[in-house]
Amino acid sequence: MSKVDLTCIIDDDPVFIFAAKRVLNISEFCKNFTVFNNGQEAIQALKPIIQSGKEVPDVILLDLNMPIMDGWQFLDEFIKIKSPKKLLLYIVSSSIDPADLKKAKSYELVSDYIIKPITKKSVEVITRSFD
Repeated sequence: MSKVDLTCIIDDDPVFIFAAKRVLNISEFCKNFTVFNNGQEAIQALKPIIQSGKEVPDVILLDLNMPIMDGWQFLDEFIKIKSPKKLLLYIVSSSIDPADLKKAKSYELVSDYIIKPITKKSVEVITRSFD
């Protein structure tokens, strides 16, 4: 049984989105998904949702490299929004650059950094954070 009602995936790669949804479904991780293809689209949609306190995602999976607004720019805007609900934000990236890992840790909001692809094991790690 999933403990997560809504997971938000922010990524421009349709293959990753398909695979991530499949792994999350197999793991019975969450009940619903919402997907945004770049940071700007996500900020524009999430800001009013979070400010209203309704249907706030429990988990956000954020890619770093996206067009229009990348993951870092999204984080810089997202930290300005005060959420009434605790949510977990995971960076999910193909980057193994230590500078990206270090920068991710500088954001208090970032729960962890997951190297793509997302696997059942990484989903188990996320799930344990709800215990």
